[in-house]
Amino acid sequence: MFIKEENRKNYPAIVVFPQCSQRSYWSNVKIAGSGSNRVFEFANGGTPTFPMQLLIELMADLRSRYGIRQQQVYIMGLSMGGMGTFELVNRLPQTFAAAIPICGGASTATAPNLKGTKWWVFHGGKDDIVLPRYSEEMVAAMKKNKVHVKFTLFPEANHNSWDATFAEPGLLNWLFSQSRSR
Repeated sequence: MFIKEENRKNYPAIVVFPQCSQRSYWSNVKIAGSGSNRVFEFANGGTPTFPMQLLIELMADLRSRYGIRQQQVYIMGLSMGGMGTFELVNRLPQTFAAAIPICGGASTATAPNLKGTKWWVFHGGKDDIVLPRYSEEMVAAMKKNKVHVKFTLFPEANHNSWDATFAEPGLLNWLFSQSRSR
C-alpha cells in the first residue's frame, strides 16, 4: 500500500516499519493458551518492554532528525503491532494525530489517555488468533471516555484482516486528513 506510486504521489510521507523480535512483545501483556483459547492480559503502564523502549527512542530520533510535520504523525500496526499501536499512543499521548490498530487490543484502563488521537480500529469477525473482543472492548472503553474512534469489523475476515483494511476505500485519505493541533 505504501509503495504504490499513486499513494506515494498523493500521500508523501516518511514510512517506518519497526519489527519486534519473536521472543519479545511491544506491549506489557501476559499470554496464556493458544489459538481461539488464547487469552491476553494487558497491563496498564509499567516499565516498557525493551522493544517498546527502543521504539520510543526511535520516535525521538526520527522527530529530531527529519523535517517531520509534528502535527501529522501517524501510527498503524497489525496483530502484535496493533497492540503496540495502543501501547505507544498511551506512552506518547501528545504525539500522534491518528492511529490505526488492526486486530489488536490493550488494557481498557488506558482509554482515557488516548483522547488526543483520532482512531480507526479494525478487526476480523472470525479472528481466532486475537479474538475480536479485544478490539470491541477497547472501542467501548474509548467511546465511554469520549475518544474519537471509528470501528470496522469485517464479519468474514480471520486474523489477516489487514488485507481488508488496506483495501478499505478512503483509508489513506482519512489518515492523512488527520492533524493534531499544537
